[in-house]
Amino acid sequence: MSSGLAPTLIPNPVAMWHGAIENISPHASPCRYLTPAQWAKMREAALDFCDRFGAEAQRHGWTDRQLFGVHPEHGTLRVDYCGALMVAGDRVHAVDADRIVFERTAARRDKQGQEWGPPIWEFRAKRG
Repeated sequence: MSSGLAPTLIPNPVAMWHGAIENISPHASPCRYLTPAQWAKMREAALDFCDRFGAEAQRHGWTDRQLFGVHPEHGTLRVDYCGALMVAGDRVHAVDADRIVFERTAARRDKQGQEWGPPIWEFRAKRG
């Protein structure tokens, strides 16, 4: 009989990100001051990001807060606490170690003193 260790399931962060975003309705904004139309665009871009770039971002060490964070009280209204994907709702074109590249701009995570709020799915849970 083998005395090997039993396999351990390691959570897949990308699948968790995708599932958490997917579980928020595209028709009901999770944040006050974020219109349902803005949220639908942001949600779609976030799901697209997970599908196309999620694994690469995870390999580079991007966290749920750095990608999907919002201010703990004011949601997306305080963009200084928002993760890269919770600002404009634009689709991502590339992922680097320290930046997420959009068509016309980029979001960086190496800004000294930067703080990110909880992921939007945790914010929604607190509010709803």
